[in-house]
Amino acid sequence: MSNLFLDILTSSSILFVVSSGLLLIFGVMKIMNFAHAAFLTAGGYAALISTQLGLNPWLALPLAFVGGAVLGLIVERLIVRPLYARPLDAILATWGLGIIIAQLITFSFGREVQFVNAPLSGAVPVLGENYSQYRLFMILAALATAGGIALVLHRTRLGLEARAVIANESLARGLGINSGRVRAITFALGAGLAALAGALITPLSSVDPNMGVPWLVSAFMLCLVSGASLASLGAAALVLGGAQVMVSTYVSPVIGGLTIVLLAAIILRIRPEGFARD
Repeated sequence: MSNLFLDILTSSSILFVVSSGLLLIFGVMKIMNFAHAAFLTAGGYAALISTQLGLNPWLALPLAFVGGAVLGLIVERLIVRPLYARPLDAILATWGLGIIIAQLITFSFGREVQFVNAPLSGAVPVLGENYSQYRLFMILAALATAGGIALVLHRTRLGLEARAVIANESLARGLGINSGRVRAITFALGAGLAALAGALITPLSSVDPNMGVPWLVSAFMLCLVSGASLASLGAAALVLGGAQVMVSTYVSPVIGGLTIVLLAAIILRIRPEGFARD
């Protein structure tokens, strides 16, 4: 039972980390970045490059974040910015971009599944059971991610401007806020968080050119039921992620893989605002 409890906590933490960058972009820019899976995959390959170069595995995390943020700035400037007034086109453009990035990764690294070194290995006793140190670290990673985003949003000028753009972009521009700058930095941060998530989850599985695709569906559904709220995302990840673990454990892993999508659809049907507060 203690292992099930820890599985729920760690799986929910992983889902939160994976979804946070997507939520940040959705909250400020009101578009779903369907290149999120590609940024996540790029982070996984940043971890792979670190392993191949013999670097300290911890260095993969800042390298992935910085690389993802730089790539995000380029994508926002060249692809997303011209489509702000056409959100549907922006969604389609990011989807197509994700396919292109995946193909470039395949061309550069091949299709084979590869593995990276984990910063932490082994198990430690928790609640009377031995449990993976790295999975426990993911709880800290989720808390650090949430704290970092909250700090930026509520303790910096950028966060103040971002919250103004979220509330009323036209009024924010009238007050002299450069909404284009806010959008560019937000997209870069969201892409950086996606790449960081990729580097974080890679030691738990493997690396391949399509590793981010399965995560995109879960992250998309979690963002839909969370609105633009970080706290709501945490609640959704815990509830839906916990349900996924329980269904996978007691029913079937195949059905468990569909749990988040099905529950999110039911929640949105009953309560369109999802976990967001009224």
